[in-house]
Amino acid sequence: MTEHTLQDNPLLDFSGLPRFDVLTPADVQPAISALLERGRALIERLTADDLAATWADFAAPLADGFEQLSRAWGMVSHVHSVNDIPDWRDAYNGMLPEVSCFYAEVGQNLKLFDKYKAIAASPEYALLSVAQQRIVEHEIRDFRLSGAELPAEDKPRFQAIAEELAQLSAKFSENLLDATNAFAEVLSDESELAGLPEDARQAAREAAERDGKSGWKFTLHMPSYLPVMQYADSRRLRAVMYRAYATRAAEFGAAELDNTPLIRRILELRREQAQLLGYQNYAEVSLVPKMAASVPQVLDFLHDLAVKARPFAEQDIADLRAFARSELALDRMEAWDVAYVSEKLLQARYAFSEQEVKQYFTEDKVLVGLITVIEKLFGVRIQPDRAPLWHADVRFYRIETPAGELIGQFYLDLYARETKRGGAWMDEAISRRKLPQRLPTLTSDDIQKPVAYLNCNFSRPVSDQDGRLRPATFTHDEVITLFHETGHGLHHLLTRVDEIGVAGIHGVEWDAVELPSQFMENYCWEWNVLQEMSAHIDTGEPLPRTLFDKMLAAKNFLSGMQTLRQVEFSLFDLLLHSEFDPAGDLSVLELLSEVRRQVAVLVPPEWHRFPNSFAHIFAGGYGAGYYSYKWAEVLSADCYGAFEETGNPFDPATGQRFLNEILSIGGSRSAIDNFRAFRGREPQVDALLLHSGMIKA
Repeated sequence: MTEHTLQDNPLLDFSGLPRFDVLTPADVQPAISALLERGRALIERLTADDLAATWADFAAPLADGFEQLSRAWGMVSHVHSVNDIPDWRDAYNGMLPEVSCFYAEVGQNLKLFDKYKAIAASPEYALLSVAQQRIVEHEIRDFRLSGAELPAEDKPRFQAIAEELAQLSAKFSENLLDATNAFAEVLSDESELAGLPEDARQAAREAAERDGKSGWKFTLHMPSYLPVMQYADSRRLRAVMYRAYATRAAEFGAAELDNTPLIRRILELRREQAQLLGYQNYAEVSLVPKMAASVPQVLDFLHDLAVKARPFAEQDIADLRAFARSELALDRMEAWDVAYVSEKLLQARYAFSEQEVKQYFTEDKVLVGLITVIEKLFGVRIQPDRAPLWHADVRFYRIETPAGELIGQFYLDLYARETKRGGAWMDEAISRRKLPQRLPTLTSDDIQKPVAYLNCNFSRPVSDQDGRLRPATFTHDEVITLFHETGHGLHHLLTRVDEIGVAGIHGVEWDAVELPSQFMENYCWEWNVLQEMSAHIDTGEPLPRTLFDKMLAAKNFLSGMQTLRQVEFSLFDLLLHSEFDPAGDLSVLELLSEVRRQVAVLVPPEWHRFPNSFAHIFAGGYGAGYYSYKWAEVLSADCYGAFEETGNPFDPATGQRFLNEILSIGGSRSAIDNFRAFRGREPQVDALLLHSGMIKA
């Protein structure tokens, strides 16, 4: 590969936004290989004995050099997530071992480690900014967690573990996507569609037509699967879909897509990795950079939450079973009936349905409402913008100051696709940082502006019976999901920290990173917000107050069950990475059964294979950290309480304080200090219990 060809490679163009319009799988290997080579050369230069261990001479150039590899590999990883076609999968997996090896080498490089320790011990350290000091602290901590202090004979094994874990996580995610795509239920009998909303029927018909078939095609992707489970009167159809979803990537399907052996291997490797570092288990390692101090502290938190939620959960399940028997003639409510019975009970108790609400949340109106919330809360302006895109569905926006100065930009990819991994997530494309003098900049200042990816898996627009394309409509839960991911995006985009290591979401403790996302969800329950972001798909009328009042009354419908479900997942994850021995006699499924005996009020069938699709902990960075959702929810509920106390969810002073003390600070200060600076005290769990309807105001 000539230098001229490399100069034309879009992955090596850092002058502006990612060039998704010209990026191809063939660009990956030469670009990433070149960046790895540059990275190793940079390390060799910066670890020279005669180079001073100072921020300007060592730490800043190292961060600048590594940023390009991070950006380029981030683009490759992103496309692998949103366009997982064979060529892109091969390109990603082809370089994944090389990239993993590089970062494992970096983490164990004693010369780099010694330079950071020298900075920490030097007189210069006291003169560094708070952000720079925190980066040095994090680097020293992370070198230790990466095995830098291991005996020389253990380092190759530690590095091999890191590389294998990266490959196993990628394979877990790919297997789950492939297993999801492998199933389809095509119906020819229209009577089995009874109960399904018209938009779900139409989407299924269009899906069948795309395959050259007649009838209606249903898949395991959420926009197709969830309406069946919630509304289909056909118990047979619900049972078929539920079993297919519950057994994805397990031994019941194609052997090559079974995640069971991957789970055990991941757990074995994580345990071995932790013990090489001198810890008893992986959970102890995972908690080192988090807010929580110890495994017992997290277990106590989860068990306490379970005790508080259990009476409400027991009442929830009793209500569902009684309603199923008396109103739906279901003497035994099975797992595939729960969502259906829940929807019917919701309608009976509160006189509205989720489908009725969905008609008011048309895509464009929801986006206008979301933008309005952000602008009012944080004094910014959001405008449509232009950028090269990876798919025609994607939108692009810019965030500006009121004077028009660029703050950041973000992509919005809303719809589900077969080549896109499930769920919803935010990721970074470009991080804010102060540019070194030697780099060109396209702006009038020397600050690199942050860019984010916001990804969801919602239903796309479908045609009506006359063939006219109708706007996409979102359920209220999907609106909440959109606000949640946008909260993550704002954390990344509204930072004012110029050091990349702690700008935005960088350096934020994992169990606090959900605070801004969960905080934003609260605005989906404000009447004035919903008025502005709703317009009925047929009439254009905003959400009626009477319907909103019913939604509000039902806000904590089944919240006890939902809380225990999250506690169940969190306990399973934590025990899996602390007390569970992958080489022992107890199986992963037996551990899950034991957790359910302790906390669950609703136990799935024995053939359910939840661990095989638990991508959060096996492929998404939440290993021994799934508890973070509930931990951070305490913080977010308490933060929103500050607005409630003013009587104004858009109180300007409180909004600016949240921006100044939480969002803009990023990881340059500890999360608990950020919270204290905003709230003026320690967090209190009462706000979460109040928002969940488990205590009275």
